[in-house]
Amino acid sequence: MIDSKVGILDILQAKKEGRKLVMVTAYDYPFGSMADEAGVDMVLVGDSLAMVVLGLNSTVQVTLEMIIHHIKAVRRGCKRPLVVGDMPFMSYNTGIRDAIINAGRLMKEGGCDAIKLEGGVDFALVVEAIVKAGIPVQGHIGLTPQTAGALGGFKMQGKDAAAARKIIDDAKALEAAGAFSIVVEAVPAPLGRLIAGSVAVPVIGIGAGVDVDGQVLVTHDMVGLFDRFVPKFVKQYTNIRPTIIEAIRTYGDEVRSSAFPTLKYSFGMSDEAQTELRRSLANQDGQVNG
Repeated sequence: MIDSKVGILDILQAKKEGRKLVMVTAYDYPFGSMADEAGVDMVLVGDSLAMVVLGLNSTVQVTLEMIIHHIKAVRRGCKRPLVVGDMPFMSYNTGIRDAIINAGRLMKEGGCDAIKLEGGVDFALVVEAIVKAGIPVQGHIGLTPQTAGALGGFKMQGKDAAAARKIIDDAKALEAAGAFSIVVEAVPAPLGRLIAGSVAVPVIGIGAGVDVDGQVLVTHDMVGLFDRFVPKFVKQYTNIRPTIIEAIRTYGDEVRSSAFPTLKYSFGMSDEAQTELRRSLANQDGQVNG
């Protein structure tokens, strides 16, 4: 674990040293501060907030303003890790100029350290232009949620040799364009190993096997806060949703039975003050009635 503020050079050096990188998502101050305290290397303010925080059906509904809002909250609690802001759907697809402007907004208004965008060979020129503008870029290939519909849904990618080779080509194109790291999602473990071996920049897996340079998971998945589904590649390290529901249910029972709040959770008032208050109210009532 890096003790000081994590920078791009630290991420690149980790691969050279054979040190695995740890990345999680965060969308607000509490999770940002907890990720910081837990000692992760990178925190992604991802467009996955669409489903796990906002209750939307897909990531394509996330706007640039939403991402900026959540980056600000995470940044307040996340001081040491490298904070990566996700470029939402159509914020970089309409041209290089738009991509640079929108990536700049994530950095300037949100306060992230780098941005992430989906796509390989087809978006290499966009990545190159953003990097040349002075903005660090993390790539994302394999299963790309923003365009999952065109890929046949949320399914494993790179099953056959041709599809696998295309993903390797995507990784090489992103490296050549200047990406400092690449997220690879939902590919066979042997392909994950080949991708990591084909580029000099760190490859961060999410459902890409163990032989990559690091891992990223959606925090709400790994702690059991998101209940719609659990992806195959997610290990739930705890399941706090039932605990929270039970706490709220118990609170409700105690409110209805007047068991809460007890004196321990209430503010007191001296007998003298109470007597004076009653006298004052009685005098007031007498004046009104008179």
